[in-house]
Amino acid sequence: MSSRSTPWFPAKRYGWGWGLPTVWQGWAVMAVFAMLLLGGAVALLPNRGPVAFIVYSTVLSIALVGVCWLKGEQPRWRWGKE
Repeated sequence: MSSRSTPWFPAKRYGWGWGLPTVWQGWAVMAVFAMLLLGGAVALLPNRGPVAFIVYSTVLSIALVGVCWLKGEQPRWRWGKE
């Protein structure tokens, strides 16, 4: 089964966006995101202050949304079962 036939991030059943990952690649992306976020908190907050950490976490979040957009199901507003 190819990685394109199985989305890494399925669409949420209600609302707009993606749910939890369903394949190991999606979980790996989430783990790397969490480690980078924690590492940024440890490195940036004491040395650079909260503004630098907010900018850093915003850039990481935009990157995560980009991966979800590329490797997940098409996002659209959903109301439950189709």
